[in-house]
Amino acid sequence: MQLSIVIPLLNEAESLQELLNRIQAVCEKEGYIYEIVFVDDGSTDLSWKIISNFSQLYPEVKGIKFAKNYGKSQALNAAFKVVKGEVIITMDADLQDFPEEIPALRKMIIEDGFDLVSGWKKKRYDNILTKNIPSKLFNKAAQLTSGVKLHDFNNGLKAYRYEVVKAIDVHGDMHRYIPVLAKNEGFTKITEKEVPHQARLYGKSKFGANRFVRGFLDLITVWFMSAFGTRPMHFFGFIGTLMFIIGFISSAWLGINKLLKVWKKIPAQLITNDPLFYIALTMMILGTLLFIAGFLGELIVQLKRGKKDDYTVSQYLNIN
Repeated sequence: MQLSIVIPLLNEAESLQELLNRIQAVCEKEGYIYEIVFVDDGSTDLSWKIISNFSQLYPEVKGIKFAKNYGKSQALNAAFKVVKGEVIITMDADLQDFPEEIPALRKMIIEDGFDLVSGWKKKRYDNILTKNIPSKLFNKAAQLTSGVKLHDFNNGLKAYRYEVVKAIDVHGDMHRYIPVLAKNEGFTKITEKEVPHQARLYGKSKFGANRFVRGFLDLITVWFMSAFGTRPMHFFGFIGTLMFIIGFISSAWLGINKLLKVWKKIPAQLITNDPLFYIALTMMILGTLLFIAGFLGELIVQLKRGKKDDYTVSQYLNIN
């Protein structure tokens, strides 16, 4: 299998036929041995019926249907588990990604030796205030935080080497940060390719303002996981120990100061009347809790490999 094309979708019935026709035209022209994996993320329109018809007509078309809407990350994760191509291309189903870019993307993986190639829609046809400007800010923050120099992290059009998709674990809303996840797994040959963009032709956008909030929160998560994901004790343990030591020294100073005043027969107030006593006590308690959090984090890291998938597949088509 030379090529796997993964298409997550939610209520995109109107665009599926044109999308399939364009993908087939490109792949047949290039002579690829390929598969197309549609992942229906809980659509309520005719999307799954159309995909089912495709699978009966074309053996290269495969389908995964979720029991409900779980999200793009889960859809990609389910597809990555079953794909067989030496190169995997992901794209959205809304026709804003161009299937005609597939040969160039595949060439960059096979001939140029990249592990991951991300599309960059330099010229976009989206609302400037609600999408373009926030997207630029988001991508700049992602660059600075992750060290991965891409202009368009959230672009659905990407190409991967087979080993990359089998190594990464995409969950939550982490599809935005797949290049960072790949880098964390040791796949550092990551680049981007400028690709065309067009306005949505059918249906309505699934984009909402709340995605930026979730995106920035996920960015913090990715940063933490990149730096301390396999060694949480180095973060929580260090801060907890530092806070405990500061609290302990402050408490000791209060106690010694009290004893010296008593020894010198100098009137002294109760330690509990000094605000520093409560500050020191709070720091010691928080330090202990952070240390315990680090220890529990280490245990979770050891156990995470055994966790179950966070989605339910209700049906497969043409997948062995």
